Amino acid sequence: MKKSLVLAMAMALGVTASAYAANPFSDVPAGHWAYDSIAKLAAAGVIEGYGDDTFRGDRLMTRYEMAQIVAKAMAKGANTDKLAAEFADELDALGVRVAALEKKADNVKINGQFRYHYAHFKDLAVNAPSAKADGYESKLRSRIWFNGKVNDSWTYVGMLENQQDLTNNAGDETTNFQRAYLQGRLGGLKTVAGRMQKGLFDSMIYGSRMDGVDFTYGKAVKLNAYYGKPTNANDKALDGIKPDKMYGASLSGDFKGINVYAGYDHFDSPDSAYRDDKIIHAGAKFKFGKDISLAATYLHTDNDNTKEWDEPDNGFLIGLDIKGAKAAKPGTWGLGVKYYHAPAGVSVANGWDSSRAVAPFYDSGFKGWYAVAKYTVAKNMVAGVEYWDFEGRGYMDGEKAKTLWSELVVTF
Repeated sequence: MKKSLVLAMAMALGVTASAYAANPFSDVPAGHWAYDSIAKLAAAGVIEGYGDDTFRGDRLMTRYEMAQIVAKAMAKGANTDKLAAEFADELDALGVRVAALEKKADNVKINGQFRYHYAHFKDLAVNAPSAKADGYESKLRSRIWFNGKVNDSWTYVGMLENQQDLTNNAGDETTNFQRAYLQGRLGGLKTVAGRMQKGLFDSMIYGSRMDGVDFTYGKAVKLNAYYGKPTNANDKALDGIKPDKMYGASLSGDFKGINVYAGYDHFDSPDSAYRDDKIIHAGAKFKFGKDISLAATYLHTDNDNTKEWDEPDNGFLIGLDIKGAKAAKPGTWGLGVKYYHAPAGVSVANGWDSSRAVAPFYDSGFKGWYAVAKYTVAKNMVAGVEYWDFEGRGYMDGEKAKTLWSELVVTF
């Protein structure tokens, strides 16, 4: 790359090289005349080098390669007047292609997650609580997200998921395009529409996909409302009849270190007005300094089982969290413990890793402990261990389900 090109783009970005870490290229030594400028451009995402961690600055560039670099610099906020003055002839010849690249340089972004987990469980069959289901599972899961900018207000998001079952040698795997939605703003409302992931109360009530719309208003105090169709629900929910619509609202706000929240969720069955499920929760989370928080929540349900069969309709949850593992910061860690005393009908389709352990207790409610520990072993690599020890309430009193879960999550 020409010396003038490197220096001009570095100046056009308008930041100092000392703001960044050392440049990532093995063939650019610290004493090189372009060291600072290349470090700055690499940190800003304008230049990427090659797969072997080299920059190859002595190599002649094609016009197309230069157009890409200039377009990225413009997209990052470079002063286009300075670039035009320095490279008037080149940009004149490449003007059309540069304009197109500048427009599309950051239009579509792709990121992903790779997870391996191993779980050992002692639980109950969903539709036959008397049948014990002890065993293990071992799986690989890959997720790829696509984020495409539609305009200044709206973005499209899609998610592709692949799962590989490692418990046998049959090569069992599934691939699904699981999410597709638009997100943006309608006036002051943050809006999501399409097939989205919908988590209700820490995914305890529902933690799967929903086809519908979701609105959020406010900052310090947030109001959320949604309406849609659940794409997944417990087979035991509503006497085996899965709900065909879900709707609800929640309100939360921070007041001097205390987060207060409340919500109402309704799952409606297509078969009968009596086969529906209404869930209320309200509580508060108290923060002690930066690293410790304590939460307490009241839960109430109104459904067939609580009305006609006198199963528990009230419950509570207490949870303690210490610190938290941050994927971007190696060495960070987090611990958590919770006690559940949940009423019947509270978990329509929870998004927990132990969802199979909770499903048999939909009709009766459940009680028990949950504990988690996570540690960031390297940047964007987080290891975790979770343990659930639950027992049924109501007519399932004495029936137990346990799950030990371990995982490694890699994001990119």
